[in-house]
Amino acid sequence: MNPKGKLLIIGGHEDRADNEVEIKDDNHEFSPNEILKLLVTSKNDRIEVITAASSEPESMRDTYQKTFTEIGYTNFGFLHTIDESMPLVLYLERISKSKTVFFTGGDQNNIRRHLQNSAIRSLLKEKYQKEEGFIIAGTSAGAMYLPEIIICDAENGEAILENDIKLDSGLGLLSSFIVDTHFVHRGRFGRLAHAVLLHQELCGIGLGEDTAMLIEDGSKAICKGSGMTIIISAKNVGQTNIDSAEKGFPVYAEDLTVHILTENCIINLNTGKMEKSNRSKSRK
Repeated sequence: MNPKGKLLIIGGHEDRADNEVEIKDDNHEFSPNEILKLLVTSKNDRIEVITAASSEPESMRDTYQKTFTEIGYTNFGFLHTIDESMPLVLYLERISKSKTVFFTGGDQNNIRRHLQNSAIRSLLKEKYQKEEGFIIAGTSAGAMYLPEIIICDAENGEAILENDIKLDSGLGLLSSFIVDTHFVHRGRFGRLAHAVLLHQELCGIGLGEDTAMLIEDGSKAICKGSGMTIIISAKNVGQTNIDSAEKGFPVYAEDLTVHILTENCIINLNTGKMEKSNRSKSRK
C-alpha cells in the first residue's frame, strides 16, 4: 500500500531568515521561501519542528520562528531532545496532533541517537503510512535521516577510497534511495556514488542547496527550488572494483547513470524515469 503522507527532503541552506541564496538574482525561477511554504497546506496547520540534529537548538528555533512568522504560519512549536523535563507521552501527543513534522539540520547521527529506538520513530512511520496529507520534512541532516540507509560519515576527497564512508540505518521512509545534501556546494558526488556502488539496488538523491524533492504516494517526486537535484544509479554499472579494492585504494566504476532535475521536473522513484517536465516559462 502506498503511503498516504508526503515527504519533503531539502538540500539545506533553503531560503529563510538567516540565509542569502546566491543564485536568486540570476535564476528567473527563484521564489522567496518557496520550499518552506510547502510544509503545510493551511497556514493554521500544526508544525512540530524537531531540532535534535542541531548543537545550537536555540539558534535554530529563533531562525525558523522568524521565518515561519514572515510566511504567515500561526501554529508551530519546537521539540529538541527527550529528557526528564518533558515526558515522552507529551512528545507523542504533540506529534500525533501535528500535520507536519520538520527535522532541522545539524548532524544526522544526533537524530539517530535520540530517535532510533524511540516510540516517536514508530509514530512518525505510522502517521506517514496512514494519515492523508501528513508531511514529514527535513533539511540537510534532517533530510539525510529519512531513508532506510543513511550516510553517517564520509570523506569528500578527490578520489573515492575504499573504507572512507560509513552507512547505517535511518528512519526508514525511503527504502530504495540514499539522500545526500549540500550536494553541489560541498562537492559530494563522490561520496553518494560510493554509497550507491556499495548498495547497487539503491539510487542516490543528491540535493543542492535551496532545492527540495516533494514526494507523494511514495514514488512521485517533484523538484522544487532554485538549485538542482542529481539522481545517481549504479544498477547498470559495468566494470568496478567496489568489491575488491583494499582499504585506502581508489574505487572506479563504469556506466553510472545520472539525471539532473530542476524546478518542477518530475521523476518516478520506482522506475527511475523522468516524466514530462511541468516547468513554467516565467515566474512573476
